[in-house]
Amino acid sequence: MTTPSSRAGTKGVPRADREQQILAAATEEFGLHGYEATTVAAIAVRVGVTKPLLHQYFGSKQGLYLACLDPIGDRLLHAIRTAMDGHDTAAPSTPLRVLSALFTALDAQRRAWFVLYDPSLPPASDAARRAAHYRDAIDGLAATGTAELLRTAGTTDPLDADALKYAWRGLCTALVRWWIEHPDQSPEAMTRRCARIVQAARTVFAADDDSA
Repeated sequence: MTTPSSRAGTKGVPRADREQQILAAATEEFGLHGYEATTVAAIAVRVGVTKPLLHQYFGSKQGLYLACLDPIGDRLLHAIRTAMDGHDTAAPSTPLRVLSALFTALDAQRRAWFVLYDPSLPPASDAARRAAHYRDAIDGLAATGTAELLRTAGTTDPLDADALKYAWRGLCTALVRWWIEHPDQSPEAMTRRCARIVQAARTVFAADDDSA
């Protein structure tokens, strides 16, 4: 995992490369501190450029946030859709495929998840609307997946599916937060860990059913 933690220095760097340095640093800052607490000045210091340069490139803090958000949202949506479309019977179950895809998509920028799921975005702002667009799309995929999962288990109550959708989002957020605190864990290791946790949960719930 690559995490910008010091001034990268951009003198003589082509504009396209400099913009990528800025976006990487901004993603880390937004993901760590949230939109409200993040300042353009802090991002500029992190990269080693001036505030006027960031404003020249991105216009405003919101413009910079949106430039970070769109690649994150597009990458996560593509990863989830691809995982859900998998039909290889030898592959893990759909939830594990989705988790694996999320871990792989986030590996280089793990805090990017919290750029998308940021509660401090100004209400009714372009930033909040754009983030909501991506979150709604991801929730829609989650709703489809949870409904199918419950139908397979013989449950058709729509409120069960809705509750599971919210639980799934919370689980993903908790797992990513734990993953950030354990930077040595690869996407593959995280997927295997989740498989073990799921199997343990199944065993526990099955034991409860047997004793009921």
